[in-house]
Amino acid sequence: MEFAILDKINSPADIKSLDIRQLETLCEEIRAYMIECCATNPGHLGASLGSVELAVALHYVLDTPEDKIVWDVGHQAYAHKIITGRRELFKLNRKKDGLSGFPKMSESPYDSFGAGHASTSVSAALGLATAARLQGKSTKVVAVLGDGAFSGGLAYEGMNNAGACGTDLLVVLNDNQIAIDKNVGAMHNYLLRLSTSATYNRVKNKVWNALGANWLRRHLQKVVKGAKNYFFKHSTIFSGLGFRYFGIIDGNNISELVEKLRRIKDLKGPKLLHISTVKGKGYKPAEENQSVFHAPGKFDIETGERIRTEGAPLKYQNIFGQTIVKLAEKDSRIVGITPAMLSGGQLSDMMKAFPERTFDVGIAEEHAVTFSAGLAADGMLPFCNVYSSFLQRGFDQIIHDVALQELKVIFTIDRAGLVGEDGATHQGAYDLAYLRFIPNIIEMAPIDEIEMQDMLYSATLDEYKGPVTIRYPRGNCQGLALPEEFQRIEPGKAVRLKKGSRVAVLSIGTIGNKVKEAIAEAEKEGINPSHYNMRFLRPLDKEAVLEAASEHDHIITVEDGSVIGGLYSAVCEALSDKASGCTVTGLGIPDKFIEQGTVPQQLQECGIDTESILKAIKYFF
Repeated sequence: MEFAILDKINSPADIKSLDIRQLETLCEEIRAYMIECCATNPGHLGASLGSVELAVALHYVLDTPEDKIVWDVGHQAYAHKIITGRRELFKLNRKKDGLSGFPKMSESPYDSFGAGHASTSVSAALGLATAARLQGKSTKVVAVLGDGAFSGGLAYEGMNNAGACGTDLLVVLNDNQIAIDKNVGAMHNYLLRLSTSATYNRVKNKVWNALGANWLRRHLQKVVKGAKNYFFKHSTIFSGLGFRYFGIIDGNNISELVEKLRRIKDLKGPKLLHISTVKGKGYKPAEENQSVFHAPGKFDIETGERIRTEGAPLKYQNIFGQTIVKLAEKDSRIVGITPAMLSGGQLSDMMKAFPERTFDVGIAEEHAVTFSAGLAADGMLPFCNVYSSFLQRGFDQIIHDVALQELKVIFTIDRAGLVGEDGATHQGAYDLAYLRFIPNIIEMAPIDEIEMQDMLYSATLDEYKGPVTIRYPRGNCQGLALPEEFQRIEPGKAVRLKKGSRVAVLSIGTIGNKVKEAIAEAEKEGINPSHYNMRFLRPLDKEAVLEAASEHDHIITVEDGSVIGGLYSAVCEALSDKASGCTVTGLGIPDKFIEQGTVPQQLQECGIDTESILKAIKYFF
């Protein structure tokens, strides 16, 4: 598809000479290009469709990259990438050796700060603005904060500090009333009241339309302030934090955006511009199905119908959703908690069945953990469902509020291991390692869906004391038929899946299926290694480790987590004071960040695909 204006835009400098009508056309072309690319190369579409005018207006008014734009999360930033010299590369968005799906400092000077998790923009922008001031620069700094990010505590911490410092900083609150699922919380309700008050907005518009001479402007500003305070007794939350508040304006109106940004960009001190946008703007299927089109996968542009693989197995998220409902039907203590991943983590099943026992706490992982601890402290049995990379934010709370007090919170850790196109910011690489050294924790990972549902069940039993973690990957299960009845799994007990000689492969989690494939290939060549499904990293089955060491010349550990601190480290520690002649090799995620690509590509890069595991077995056999 050819575009009259977009094809000539290679940097923000190229849009400076455009008039408002041309900017409107540019925004339409960016949307069309974005939809065309994302239909066949999936990405985070909805939020970026809604923020096209914002990206264009910011680069039109500001002098980037000298002036800085900090995008919160990055789901909003596709238009920003397209007009900052990455239009053609956007066709390789989220692909190996292509563009990151999120802002990334090493990718472009226009990406002033990287972000994959929400609520970081204000803190980062304050740091950039303060650094500019200390160095005597006149840099303008803008933080683009999605309204969903206001459920995260870091946003408030940044606002609080920025307001107190009085630093020159503009926060653009991009308010579309939805993150992935519908936004929740008191701040969401407050913004909704603010943005939908027809009475206040009518009064404000009439007042400003009547402005004439400067003396009248000053007088009427007082009238507006009085009207605002009358209709919104609690609307001064931003001014209470030290910010001058401007808004609400239509964030999908490029003319209005440009005018407002020009008027306020040179004002001193902390400022907040509240804009209202439509997630999925300009593409009817995305506007009508905003949660689905947050990240829709491949879809038909004409109909908006998502392209699905026929006969695909259930996903591990489905197993979790189905199983927790079954467990909750029999145990009234069970409650579900998620930090804004209700549909992504499939806790939506629990919400439908038991809405009074299901809690979406917003993008607030720390709060989710401690809230779960409070529930557990008074006899409830909380399942805290969090993505692996997001749980990192609750690390202190896991130690201090849960483990230290030996409270039974069951953490179901979704998106563990390698996650594919989301890349380095979202890899579930570290949970095995960072949880292993915390006292009182039981840490386990199933090899397949049958073992997963049995682990979910077993975690509810009284013999599982204190915090329990169950990690599982993003993606499809093995396609096994699920038994009707759950089976108890003994805490800390590994299973020897295959008895062989010379080499023992010890795996944990679903990566064990790659080991099975590698061993099947090895057997064709007369190579006969053993295979242990460890299941538990903590408590580690030391008897199984010692058995493997005593009966084999070499142990290979395989994990889809950091090889530093995970299963490899645990096995080495278990053998360190034993007089064993057995050597140990660890296969897992190496000591580096793994960038975007397909999961098979990432497995190969880390040396834990079937071929790499087979090669290791043959080397030591």
